[in-house]
Amino acid sequence: MSLIQILVFTASASVFGTLALAVARSGLERWRNAVRAARPWLMLAAGVIALYWLQPSTPIRHLDFWLPTATLALVGLIWTVTSRPRPIDIPTTLVTASVVAGLVLLIGATRYIDALCCLTPSRPPEATAILVVVLAIVALCAGFGQFLAGARQLNAALLVMVLGVFVVLKTEPLGAGLSALLRSLSGQSVAQASAFDVSWLGFSYIAFRLIHVLRDHAAGRLPALSLREFVIYVLFFPALVAGPIDRAERFVKDVRTWDAAPEQIDARAEDVSAGLQRIFIGLFKKFALADTLALIALNPTNAGQVQTAGWAWVLVYAYAFRLYLDFSGYTDIAVGMGRLFGVRLPENFDRPYLRPNLTLFWNSWHMTLANWFRAYWFNPLTRWLRTRSIGRDASRVILIGQTSTMLLIGLWHGVAWNFALWGVWHALGLFIHNRWSAWMRARSANADLPSTPTSVWRTRAVAAFNIALTFHFVALGWVWFVLPDVGQALDLFATLFGG
Repeated sequence: MSLIQILVFTASASVFGTLALAVARSGLERWRNAVRAARPWLMLAAGVIALYWLQPSTPIRHLDFWLPTATLALVGLIWTVTSRPRPIDIPTTLVTASVVAGLVLLIGATRYIDALCCLTPSRPPEATAILVVVLAIVALCAGFGQFLAGARQLNAALLVMVLGVFVVLKTEPLGAGLSALLRSLSGQSVAQASAFDVSWLGFSYIAFRLIHVLRDHAAGRLPALSLREFVIYVLFFPALVAGPIDRAERFVKDVRTWDAAPEQIDARAEDVSAGLQRIFIGLFKKFALADTLALIALNPTNAGQVQTAGWAWVLVYAYAFRLYLDFSGYTDIAVGMGRLFGVRLPENFDRPYLRPNLTLFWNSWHMTLANWFRAYWFNPLTRWLRTRSIGRDASRVILIGQTSTMLLIGLWHGVAWNFALWGVWHALGLFIHNRWSAWMRARSANADLPSTPTSVWRTRAVAAFNIALTFHFVALGWVWFVLPDVGQALDLFATLFGG
């Protein structure tokens, strides 16, 4: 998001939050019901509009319009499949589908209005093409709903499809191949095809929400969601670009229980106050601190120019804090916007650089991502391993679980060697800490040391040392993360340590 886009969304959310507070204070039943009824539709419209407005520009003709449209098609298809076998409220579903389709057509119609053109980075395609595609999407979803929705095989097939798209987008050769295919279909030269041509807004986070829904539906844990609730959940605009990754059952509870009744004055006032405060904090962290640190933070260009260990450490420290301030700043903005709409998005950061070990770091850094992988990969894998012969060796189970989990988290950022090495770096650190903790627990199980001023001082010194050690381990790991050339990363390590 650019600063202008963040300010527009903040202003819109602030207007709604302030209006909801005013209605709650007025005590007028008619206005209260009107605001409560309008809120989900405003959230739905904001999500669809943000999907198109935030989509990055692409050199492939009209792709910045068709990618958001493909997101809507995928959302509609997965809702159709996961909503069965429960009965569906047909009239409400038709109204929601009509509103979404109407918004897409209106966004496309800005092509013909020079004063408004365009919400998308480039001029939308012809209205006829948009209408045909929208009707095809509706027919596809209706067909699946009538004949195939609820089938376990279809649920698995959609899961594989989402993962497949994700892998293609994250793998540079596959992305370049997809770009070449799309360029040829649009009549453009394939000579300039690049993986960067296919920049699909928010697909990483959208994919996690969709996979969560498919997995929970297959396990029978997914609550009943209307189409409107499902679209709002997947496309909630504050969390669309960079999370946090919420769970459907928690999110929809906030959507359903919100009220502007007079007895909710304190809750609405807290939402407005806390939301605006978080947004201002996030703006300062992201655009004042993080963007300033970006001037000296580690990157592939300055990594090849630095020649002394001192300056190399400055680059690494600057990148570590710049990344944290940028990401946590955006999270503050997203959480703040959510509060203005009465949605309490989960926290993503909790002072991660002040944690005394790597396990606690990962319980405090990008927490929703770590929890997602813990719930849908690490826990099921380790449970399965314990039922096999390998499960007799607990350390081996932990090693396999942590290595595979951190490797997947690394590859989630991009299918490249540097991200894989970053994942392995953290996996080995987590395993070493796990074994060290187990050894220390066994050693101190029978120890009963009295508390003395000396022991308290020693405990604090050890805690400070552990915090510094953990921070430097994480900061050095960012070298793998930010430098795509493994050789350049090794050179920088040599510089850092006086080589």
